[in-house]
Amino acid sequence: MRSIHTDNAPPAIGPYSQAIKVNGLLYTSGQIAIDPATGKIVAKTIEGQAEQCCKNLAAILEEAGYDFSEVFKTTCFLADIADFKAFNAVYEKYFISKPARSCVAVKDLPAGALCEIELIAAK
Repeated sequence: MRSIHTDNAPPAIGPYSQAIKVNGLLYTSGQIAIDPATGKIVAKTIEGQAEQCCKNLAAILEEAGYDFSEVFKTTCFLADIADFKAFNAVYEKYFISKPARSCVAVKDLPAGALCEIELIAAK
């Protein structure tokens, strides 16, 4: 089991790793739209925040030696289910292999985020 860390994604804001690699599988922690350069959520729209979430995941995947084509499961959290369509428009640009997915609306997300994405990838 190996912990994955990259400075190109935001550091964990709690007692967890950005990702864990074990037996050829990569499990990421949920990524919200924190810009790693500023340490803050900059984007105000669901589209902007979904884009930053995906960029953060891309950095973690790259650090671990994976890419989006190897993702087979995602879990997505939305602060407002009304954002589902707009979120999907960004999501589908990155997850072109159409992994299995759960997408739910939740009461609140850390730091006031509008969305959060976690994934599992395999080699």
